[in-house]
Amino acid sequence: MNRKYRKTVIAGNWKMNKTPSETKEFMNAFKSIMPKGRWCDVALCVPAVCIPVAVRTMRETRVGIGAENVNANPSGAYTGEIAANMLVDAGCKYVIIGHSERRAMGETDADVNAKVLAALEAGLIPIMCCGETLEQREAGITAEWIAMQIKSGLQGVSEEKIRKVIIAYEPIWAIGTGKTATPEQAEQVCEGIRTVVRKLYSSKNARAISILYGGSMNEKNAYELLAQPDIDGGLIGGASLVPEKFVKIIEAANQPTL
Repeated sequence: MNRKYRKTVIAGNWKMNKTPSETKEFMNAFKSIMPKGRWCDVALCVPAVCIPVAVRTMRETRVGIGAENVNANPSGAYTGEIAANMLVDAGCKYVIIGHSERRAMGETDADVNAKVLAALEAGLIPIMCCGETLEQREAGITAEWIAMQIKSGLQGVSEEKIRKVIIAYEPIWAIGTGKTATPEQAEQVCEGIRTVVRKLYSSKNARAISILYGGSMNEKNAYELLAQPDIDGGLIGGASLVPEKFVKIIEAANQPTL
């Protein structure tokens, strides 16, 4: 982490877990044990039906609520989809875009790009995901694959808006598997992402953008991962569903800057 230039962000991704009633219970428990320090930003991205109760329950806290997906179109005949302005009106601050689980359902780099642009236009902070499969890592093409995803996802994003984007590196082979990239592996890729942003925009913008790690980060490995200079936070899956575990990750993010 490097707090001198950029924000540290710990974001929870609940995926398809918890009902609205369970969300309220979680938020109340989480509020009671939240760390008092303000060193990092905290986000909880929850299922769409849970957004209203999450926003209401956390209204007087510094926790931002986010969505797990968004449609790139402003409105129209898209049954079951949710537009960016709807999320904003519901109280969302963040939205996860391009998660590998969405990509596995057919979401393309072009879809991700359109959603990033729509989110920025509406005033949301996109958490844009990228990551490689185990086969791609073993083939030695991780850097090229990630660079392609970053370049595609940020197509058309202006220099004025790039700092509002958060990038999350999530190696697909480490999501929900219990496997985690070593701190050195995660740092190498996150440093590479920053290099891509530097080439697309500028050194100043590259220093300012927050890059998260999102492959099975938990309360046990967070401190070591977050100690890396180019890892500015985490996109947390399973551990974000348990208040006590999520708090320990936030505490790890509040470690002294190295």
